[in-house]
Amino acid sequence: QVQLVESGGGLVQPGGSLRLSCAASGLTFNIYAMGWYRQAPGKQRELVAGITPGGSTNYADSVKDRFTISRDNAKNTVYLQMNSLKPEDTAVYYCHADLRVIHYWGQGTQVTVSS
Repeated sequence: QVQLVESGGGLVQPGGSLRLSCAASGLTFNIYAMGWYRQAPGKQRELVAGITPGGSTNYADSVKDRFTISRDNAKNTVYLQMNSLKPEDTAVYYCHADLRVIHYWGQGTQVTVSS
């Protein structure tokens, strides 16, 4: 049974930082592309950042130079370091595992940026 379990969300003031983690189990982690998506109320889910099995990364323009995605294949975990957070970053953040036609999602973790 595949599980993706996110953690690290919470309430933070504008300009603050959070680090999200996603622990994967039940799959061969190091062959999956991993990603972080987010969904704000009333909006579609969008890709925030992705990382290939080889470590290549891509980011949404809105988070470039503020967010960093990384992975630790020994721990079956992908991270999202979020700095200089803005109120518009408020959303539920989801972990995603992608092996072309096979996709898995985590349950999501809430990130709220507010003073």
